[in-house]
Amino acid sequence: MDRLIYTAMTGASQMLNRQAAVAHNLANVNSAGYRAEEHRLRAVQVQSNAQQKGLATRAFAVDASTHTDFNPGPIMITGRPLDMAVQGTGWFALQMPDGSEAYTRNGGFETNVNGIVQTRNGVPVQGDGGSIAIPPDVKISIGVDGTISAAPETGAQNTVSVIGRIKLVNPPQTDLVRGEDGLFRMRDGSAASTDESVQVAAGSLEGSNVNPAEQMVSMISLARQFEMQMKMLSMADANDRAATQVLSAL
Repeated sequence: MDRLIYTAMTGASQMLNRQAAVAHNLANVNSAGYRAEEHRLRAVQVQSNAQQKGLATRAFAVDASTHTDFNPGPIMITGRPLDMAVQGTGWFALQMPDGSEAYTRNGGFETNVNGIVQTRNGVPVQGDGGSIAIPPDVKISIGVDGTISAAPETGAQNTVSVIGRIKLVNPPQTDLVRGEDGLFRMRDGSAASTDESVQVAAGSLEGSNVNPAEQMVSMISLARQFEMQMKMLSMADANDRAATQVLSAL
C-alpha cells in the first residue's frame, strides 16, 4: 500500500505535466519551425534521512528528461522575399541581446525601421559580420547558402550587390537545449560554427512538425492514465479503511 500511494500520487502529478506539454504542442501546430516536445518519466527511490530507514518501498515518478522531436516539418511556399526555410537539417542563427547566439527553424523574417533583418519578435538575425542591414528601395533575393543580394528598384536595376549572408549552423542535436523562449541554444553556452552544407529555400516557410491527430490520441491516453492513477489512490484509501476496521475488531 505504501508503494502504491507514492507511485500513484506522483504518477498522477506527472501525467498533468505531460498533458500540459501535449497542449503546448497543439497550441503551436501552426507555428513556423516549431519542434514538438515530449516529457519522459522514470521511477526514483525516495531517500530518507531517518536512522532506521526501513524497507525501500517508496518510489516517485519524476520527469527524467524533455525530448525534442527534430524531424523536419512541411515546407510551404509563401513567395514573400524574407521568408526562408532550411532544407534538411540546420538552423538560422540569431543575435541575442546579451551577445550570445540562439537558433531557430522559423525563417519568417522582417526588417525594422533601420533595415535590420530580424525575427517577428525583434531578435536580429546573425550574419557573417554581425547583424544584416537592408538599404531602402531595393529588391532582395536569397541564395541557397543564405546570401542576401539587393538590386535597386530604380536606375541601374541590373546592378546586384551582396548585402550579407545569414549564419547557418548544424550542431549535433544532442548539444542543443530548448530555452523558455522556444529558441534553441548550445548546451555549453558556446556559439556553433557555420556549416557550409546547410541550404535554404527562399520564399518559403517550414511548418510545425506537430502531428495534430497523434497529439490528440496522446492527450486522450494521458487523461485515461491520470484517471487510472486516481483510481489507484481511491483503492489504497479503501484498503486502508478496511484494514483499520479489521484491526479495530481485533
